[in-house]
Amino acid sequence: MNLSWLLAGLLAFAAILGIVRLLWWQRRATEPARAWRLVLLVLAQPLYALLLYFVLMPPLLPGRTGTMVVLTAGASSPRDTATASGDVLVALPEAPAVAGAERVPDLATALRRHPGAQRLHVSGAGLEARDREAARGHALDFIAAPLPRGVVALALPEPVSAGSAFTVGGRVHGVAGAVVELRDPAGRRLDAATVSARGDFVLGGTVRAPGLVNFRLHVFDRRRTRVEEIDIPVQVIEQPAPRVLVLAGAPNPEWKYLRRWMADAGLEPHVQMQVGAGLQLGDAPLPLNAGTFARFDLVVLDDRAWAALGESSRAALVAALREGLGVLLRVEGPLPESTRRQLREVGMVVSGGAENAEVRLSPAAHGDDDALRARRGAGSRDAPVDADATDVPVLGRRALRNAASDAVALLRDADGVAVADWRAEGRGRIGVWPLTDTHRLVLGGRGDRHAEIWSEAFARLARPRREAAPVIPSEAWVGERARLCGVTGNAQVVAPDGAVASLLPDPASGAASCAGYWPGGRGWHRLRQDGREWAFMVRAADEAPGLRAAAKQAATQRLVGTGAPAGNAVAGPARRGSAWPWWWAWLGFGALLWWFERSRLGRAAAQPA
Repeated sequence: MNLSWLLAGLLAFAAILGIVRLLWWQRRATEPARAWRLVLLVLAQPLYALLLYFVLMPPLLPGRTGTMVVLTAGASSPRDTATASGDVLVALPEAPAVAGAERVPDLATALRRHPGAQRLHVSGAGLEARDREAARGHALDFIAAPLPRGVVALALPEPVSAGSAFTVGGRVHGVAGAVVELRDPAGRRLDAATVSARGDFVLGGTVRAPGLVNFRLHVFDRRRTRVEEIDIPVQVIEQPAPRVLVLAGAPNPEWKYLRRWMADAGLEPHVQMQVGAGLQLGDAPLPLNAGTFARFDLVVLDDRAWAALGESSRAALVAALREGLGVLLRVEGPLPESTRRQLREVGMVVSGGAENAEVRLSPAAHGDDDALRARRGAGSRDAPVDADATDVPVLGRRALRNAASDAVALLRDADGVAVADWRAEGRGRIGVWPLTDTHRLVLGGRGDRHAEIWSEAFARLARPRREAAPVIPSEAWVGERARLCGVTGNAQVVAPDGAVASLLPDPASGAASCAGYWPGGRGWHRLRQDGREWAFMVRAADEAPGLRAAAKQAATQRLVGTGAPAGNAVAGPARRGSAWPWWWAWLGFGALLWWFERSRLGRAAAQPA
C-alpha cells in the first residue's frame, strides 16, 4: 500500500466519523436540524476530506510533449524558437553564451531535468559523440550552422603495401577556384589538381617502405594563398606476396620485363615457358591440375598458353577461378573462336582483336615535371631514374572489345577509356589484358609507371589473403570518443607517448563488440589485440575544423527521423500539479462549513417544556 492510498483511507475514515457525529447530534439535539440542513452537512464531510486530500496529494497532470531547443557549437541566438508553451532552451558546453539558455553538461542531463520534452530542435554544428546516444528515440530537427572554409570531406587510403600507389579524395567548401596539392613528408609535391565546381578532388601518390607516414594536403585559393594544411595518414604494411604461376607460350620482351618487375617487387613466381619442340624454360614443370592451382593466388598466362591447355587443365583452372583464384590473360594476337567461346563460359564476351591500336597512358600524376620526379623517387645505383624522362611512351594493344555488362576497368588510358577489363566469376576474378608492349615504359625511362600498372593489376585480381581485423576509426580527434569495434577483452590502445589504455567492450554492442576510447594526445595510436597491432591516427582538437564540423553534422543528420514522429509523440511521464489552488479551496470551504454549522439556518424551533 503506497502513501496516497493510506492517506485516502485515513481521510475516508475521518469523514465517516464526521457523519456519525452529525447523526448522533441530530438524535440528541433539543433543536434538531431540518432534513435539508442535515443532508448538506452530511455531504460536506466527504467533500471536505476530498479537498484536504488534494491539498496533500495534488492530482496527476499528463506529461507535456514540448520541444527542447538544444544549442551546440556555432549556434546563433534563437529569438523565436523557444517561445511556445512547454518548450525549454538548453546550451551544451560547446555552445556560445545565449541569454535565457540553461547551461547543461550534456544532453542526457538536460533530458533528465526536463522529462516532458519529446522533440529535440538542435541548432549549430551538431551533437558531440557523447550526446548522440541520448538523442536516439526522440523526434529530432537539425538546423546546421554553415561549414567553415576548407576541406569538409576526406576519403583516406586503406593500408597499402610497400611499392604501391594510393589515392586520396575529398571535397573543399567555400574556396572558389581552389587548388589542392599532395606533398610527401619531405615537402616534395607528388600531385596537384584544381577542384571541380562541386569542390571535389582526387590526388594520388606512391609509398616505398613499410611504416606509418604522414603526407600533407595543401589547399590554396585562386590567388595561391594557403587556406589549410591537413595531414594525410598512410599506413604502409608488409603484405604477404601473392603466389604467382606464370604460363608463357613463348619468350618475348614483355615477359622478360614483367619477370624483372616481379623480382624487384619481392614476388617469387613459378614460371613455365614454352620454347617449342616440347621444351620449357623456367622452373620445374608442375602438373596443371586442381591441386597445383590451389597452391597459387594468381595465374598469369598468354593466349597461346591458354590455347595449349588441355580440356582437363582448363576445367581445373576454371574451377579454381570460381573458388577464388585470380586469372590474368594476356592477349598478344588474334583470338581463335575456340578461345572466345571458352572465355564466354566465364563471362568475358570479347570481340575484335585482329588489329593493333595505339594507347597512351596518363603520367599517373597531375602538375608539372617536379611532381612527377618526386613521385618516381631518386632510384638507386643499380636502377637509376632518368630525371628528364617524364613523357609516357605510346604503347600498342590488340583492339579487343568486351561486351560483358559487369566488366570493370582494370586499366584506363589518358582519356579515361578502359583498355583492360576484369569481372568476378564465383569467388575469383578474371581479367583480359590486351596491351602487348608495356616494356616500352621501362625502355622509355618510365619504369615507375610500368610498376604501377602491373602492381595494381596483380593486387586487383590475386586471391585475397586478409585476416579479420577490428574496425578502427578513419578519423579521430583529441578529447573526442573514438569507437573501436571487433575488440576482445584483452585489447589495449598504446598512445604515442607510450601510455597504455585497456578497452572494455560494451555488452550493449552485441556481436559488434565495440568499445569507446578517449585519446589524450595527437599522433599515431596502436590497437594491440591477440598479439597483433593496428594503427590509427588521432588529430589535434583544433586540426581540420571543416572536416570535424562536417563529420558532426553528418552524424547528427543521421539521427533525424530515427525517433518517434512529431505527430505521434508519446506523452511524457505524469507529474503532480500545484497544491496551492486546492489549499485555498479547502480553506474557503472549511470557513464556510464552520459558519454554516454555527448558524441557525435550517434548525427546528425548540419544544416548550
